[in-house]
Amino acid sequence: MSRHAWIPPLPPGACLGLVAPAGPTPGEQLAPVQALLRGRGWQVRVYTGCHGPAHLDHLAADDDQRLADLHAAWADPAVHAVLALRGGYGCDRLLDRIDPALMRAHPKPLIGYSDLTALHLLRDRWDLAGLHAPMPASDGLKAPDDWARLSEALRQGWHAGDRLAPPTAPHPLNRPGVARGRLIGGNLTVLASLVGTPFAARTEGAILFLEDVAEPPYRIDRLLAQLRLSGALHGVAGFLLGGFTEADNADAVLADYLHPLGRPVLAGWPAGHTVPNHALPLGVPVEMDVAAAALRLLDPLP
Repeated sequence: MSRHAWIPPLPPGACLGLVAPAGPTPGEQLAPVQALLRGRGWQVRVYTGCHGPAHLDHLAADDDQRLADLHAAWADPAVHAVLALRGGYGCDRLLDRIDPALMRAHPKPLIGYSDLTALHLLRDRWDLAGLHAPMPASDGLKAPDDWARLSEALRQGWHAGDRLAPPTAPHPLNRPGVARGRLIGGNLTVLASLVGTPFAARTEGAILFLEDVAEPPYRIDRLLAQLRLSGALHGVAGFLLGGFTEADNADAVLADYLHPLGRPVLAGWPAGHTVPNHALPLGVPVEMDVAAAALRLLDPLP
């Protein structure tokens, strides 16, 4: 019996469209990035904004160029998946200008995390799956094992019935239970920044994945307070927590907000600004089993 393919396998020699919708990358990194991708058997199409010039110092290129690159990569029939060069900041500047009809017409996966959370949330509004996964300039060159794992997974695809259970240790934040819902989320700062906009996360009935980097506990507190006060946490079916790295431990703050909600919590998942950084399919219905420390991809929900 065939299984529903949420993200179909990429064919041998598939072409990855490399875009830079957020921060800039030093020009000298582009050649090693392309070598990394081609070394794993992929073809690469590099879009103009990857080359700069940087705009306002913190954007890979100006908004028009970064938007044009996204549209071109989605529409290009030679490109099988769209891969972000790195995160940083800038995706939310594009949200109200992205063509939703073009996205729906070309449902190829978007691969990336961190600031790419904004684009994943936009695509989730149109029921388009994507991958919270390593990016070559920020991860591939520093953690080649992560990229090797992602490359192999792209060749396998993600199907209903697949079980994701990377090695994890028991975590004090875990709250037992089994929950089902659409897996959404990503970077907590980006999620909170979109509250009150037309692009805020659709959290009702979802499994909400959260991660962040270099945010001390009081700032995690502020971000979670914003989500709570907006109502975004109330209807969540369960919480999957990734890395909260490069800052003091925020477990007490996370527990203070999440445990009183009475939903299952599975913490310590190896994804986010951390090594290892395992790929997570977003916009896909999953069953989260805390005791088993596992996710199982489900068939389309009725």
